[in-house]
Amino acid sequence: MTLSPTRLAALMEPYARHVLVCVGGFCSPNREGRMLYSELARLLHREGLLFGPRRVKRGETPCLGVCVGGPIVVVYPEGVWYAGVTLELLERIVVEHLRDGKVVEDAVFHRLVDQ
Repeated sequence: MTLSPTRLAALMEPYARHVLVCVGGFCSPNREGRMLYSELARLLHREGLLFGPRRVKRGETPCLGVCVGGPIVVVYPEGVWYAGVTLELLERIVVEHLRDGKVVEDAVFHRLVDQ
């Protein structure tokens, strides 16, 4: 069964931001990216960001094309790229950026659009 784009849109719960975590072997050879991806779900739940109008959708990707300085985490729609993400930095990203709307400037290495 194929659904039309309109029907699919009606089924999808809206979200405010999308977070991508690189889990690729070059970016995080010790699989830190996978661990961060799992931890992200717990942190989003703790901060009340899994449901409702401020919902944050998370996704994992095998490659973001940087391949060094990882793990890499990207937040859209802002287009903010974070490098060297640890558990501590991930928590700051969730609390400061995703919950409070303030980019963690000291960890940003790239922006898609200057803000």
